[in-house]
Amino acid sequence: MTDDVEPGLVRVRLDLAYDGKDFSGWARQRERRTVQSELESALQTVMRLPEPVELTVAGRTDAGVHARGQVAHVDLPEEVWAAHREKLLRRLAGRLPHDVRVWQVAEAPPGFNARFSAIWRRYAYRVGDHRGGVDPLRRGYVLWHDWPLDIGLMNDAAKRLLGEHDFAAYCKKREGATTIRKLLDLHWERTEDGLAVATVRADAFCHNMVRALVGALLLVGDGHRPVDFPRAVLAGRVRHSAVNVVRPHGLTLEEVGYPPDDQLAARNLAARNKRSLPGDTGAASGPGAGCC
Repeated sequence: MTDDVEPGLVRVRLDLAYDGKDFSGWARQRERRTVQSELESALQTVMRLPEPVELTVAGRTDAGVHARGQVAHVDLPEEVWAAHREKLLRRLAGRLPHDVRVWQVAEAPPGFNARFSAIWRRYAYRVGDHRGGVDPLRRGYVLWHDWPLDIGLMNDAAKRLLGEHDFAAYCKKREGATTIRKLLDLHWERTEDGLAVATVRADAFCHNMVRALVGALLLVGDGHRPVDFPRAVLAGRVRHSAVNVVRPHGLTLEEVGYPPDDQLAARNLAARNKRSLPGDTGAASGPGAGCC
């Protein structure tokens, strides 16, 4: 499958951020407010297009999840891009609601696809375990956990989850979608203001994966489960009743990584291939954009 831009069109990359609180996720839904619908409507309006545009995104975030480093692309007629490229950022700033911002628009290099060219996505999940609760000014971005957390224990458990595995036990299963992912980084640290922050980076994520992983590690951090519990859940490949999918407001998409320009097309193609683990058969197609 190729991803060539049609003649007469230009592929434009958008780097954007949003507060997920009042959105029903990224993906367009009938009669629901979503990031995609707001942004597509704004683009159509400011460029005076007769037909709606369609965005492709690096990762479709769930309802309530935030983003600081989201990436999308759109294919525009060459004459439209030439007429609006210099003023597009300012016009979008005037048209978009205050909980969505586009920080950069630029012509994408050949082979770029916001979804399939990505080699990793990095999320942060923020937890406060102060016995008094969470700073009221940060309550929309930090989960309160009412048990003290041991960061060392959570990092010990997290290390045992790294690598390529079938994360079915931590994903909401979708028909025809694989749950095999490569977890590149998972660690916790304390910030100066006392928050426990998880960094989670993978080649792609399946639905609910980050929030389920955080839920399992919190059980270790507060002493309710042993250090090897998250790994045992992973090995079981089925959802565990003790693992909660934590609330979405603590989760933020921080960054999407791409290879050098001369490797974009190859990554685009490779990401569409079927993937499996040794000994597995009949694996579903490669990682989608659905998430967390």
